This record gives sequence, structure tokens and C-alpha cells, in this order.
Amino acid sequence: MPTARRLTSVLLLSLVCAGWILTGCARESGNGTIVIKFPHVTAPGTPKGHGAERLRQLVQERLGDRVVVEVYPSSQLMNDDDSLEALAFGEIQMIAVSLSKFDRLTSRFQVFDLPFLFKDLTAVEKFQHGKTGRTLLRTLEDKGFLGLGFWHNGMKQLTGPRPMRLPEDAAGLKFRIQESDVLEAQILALDANPQKMAFGEVYQALQSGAIDAQENTWSNIWSEKFFEVQEYATESNHGYIGYLVAVNPAFWNDLPADIRAELEAIVAEVTAEVNERAEAINQEARQKVIASGKTTLVELDDDELAAWQQAMLPVWKTFSSQIGDDIMAATPAATIGQ
Repeated sequence: MPTARRLTSVLLLSLVCAGWILTGCARESGNGTIVIKFPHVTAPGTPKGHGAERLRQLVQERLGDRVVVEVYPSSQLMNDDDSLEALAFGEIQMIAVSLSKFDRLTSRFQVFDLPFLFKDLTAVEKFQHGKTGRTLLRTLEDKGFLGLGFWHNGMKQLTGPRPMRLPEDAAGLKFRIQESDVLEAQILALDANPQKMAFGEVYQALQSGAIDAQENTWSNIWSEKFFEVQEYATESNHGYIGYLVAVNPAFWNDLPADIRAELEAIVAEVTAEVNERAEAINQEARQKVIASGKTTLVELDDDELAAWQQAMLPVWKTFSSQIGDDIMAATPAATIGQ
């Protein structure tokens, strides 16, 4: 984990933009086994948690003692920001970081944060599988991040201390968000206060009152126990959380060709499994949250949902030009009133 060599986000951005990525050869253990360290911030029971463990299992089955994947869930090794830096330095070998985290490196990934752009995971899947979506995997290759696939978490819901049926119900609340300019603008459009915060800090911040509310998927709301400290959950499906599974290009290209080919096949197989199971995992988590009796579910009717869409529409109008006409043309843009 980065310690004395830790860079600030600004310095890291300068390094990657300048192409000064510090990379090395494929890391091997003392017995010649290639070790792939794979840290992430979510719990093992989430879509990403399942995916990381499944990848570890398949690598063990198919590559034996030639390659070992070490999975570190729930921020045990480092948070997302540290993992981006660690991948650039070659201290870890694989990440599955939220697409929102790449906001500082490219405006093109902001498409995934636009509110109400994607109706559901099926719409996301269609875009990611298309030609434009596939090109995004290599958007950051020159900055040290080679995308191998997109993993779904799910669609986002709002939780808070009071029922939020209309946008004005969110006014004044302090919302935790990921480090994304789009998400910041989204909360400001509600006359609420965005608070950028690491995922692992959210529960305590909600519990202490440092923040009032947050947005997340059902699987994260359940696994991180946010429902214990949030009285209401509004089922808005207003946004998407997904991950870029990425490696450092220099590390990847240094692998023996047969190992790299097998790893590519395994990642593709796991990606299909993760994305197929994501909706079911989130629906199971939704039922568990409701059954807990600790959070009251707020279900929106068509008029209420339309009010939220209208309130957030200016965000789409602001950022779509930065994202790029080519990308927006490949999205279901008509769903937000184009």
C-alpha cells in the first residue's frame, strides 16, 4: 500500500497525464508464481465481491501455481483512490474501480454518471457492448489503465432521514457522493449539499450525522448496513454504479502470451457472470432491507419520477458536450427528454 511514496490526487493526475507511469515487469513470488493483487472496496456479497472471488477461483483452477490472484475486499488493503495510484506504481496488478473515480482523468466516463440516462441495467449493457462502449475500455490506456471489461453493480437509490417523494424533499440535506463533478452537479440541482467521501467512511458519517443522506445500489445499502442509519429509501433508479476492471498496460503486456490469453478469457467469462447476476443480487438486497423494518421504502409514481427527471435534466445538458457527441449519440439520450 502506498506510504511514503503516496501522491496527492493532483500530483497523480499530473503524472498520468504526462505519461510518467512507473511500471515494472510482472510481479512474481519467490517460487516464480505471478501474483495479481486485486483490492476493492465493496463487501464479498456484492456483485463486485462475487466477481473478484470468482476470478480468483477460475485462475486457480486453470492456471494452477503459475498465477495467483489475491483478493482484498471491503477496503482491507486500500481505498479506491489509493488503488489507482498503486496500479500506476505497479504495487498492485488489477482493480475494479467505480467509473465515477475516473472523472479526473477523462470526461468521457462521465456518461455513466448522468442522471436518468440509463433506464436499467439492460440499457447500460446495450451501450457498453456497442462499438462506442467498447472503445471506452482503451480510453485511458495512455495514462496507465487498460480496461478489460465493465462490471455492473446496479442502479442507484436515495436514502435519507425523511421521505423524498419530490426533489424539494432533498433540499438542504448533506449527501455523500463519489468524486465526480457530474454527481456534485446532480446534488446541487436538488438544492442539497454534496459531500465527496470515501466509501468506507460513509456508515460512520451517517451514524454521526456528519452527512444526512447518500445514493447507492441496494446491494451496497444492504452490505454496508446503511439501512441501519437511514430511515427512508427512495426507489429512484436515477443513476448507475459500475466498475472498470483494469490493469496496467506494461504489466499486462509483460505477461507470457499464453497466460495473458487465458486471463483475458477468464475475465470475459467472469464479466458475463457478474453482469448477469447483478440485478438478482440487488433485488435480494432490496428485499432484505425492507424485511429489516429499519428503513421505510418510498416508491415513486410516474408524476413524482418525472419531477426528479426534470430537476436533474440541467445536469445532462451541462455535461453532454464535455462527454462528446460521439458518445452521447450511442446512448439512450431520448430517455431524459432530448
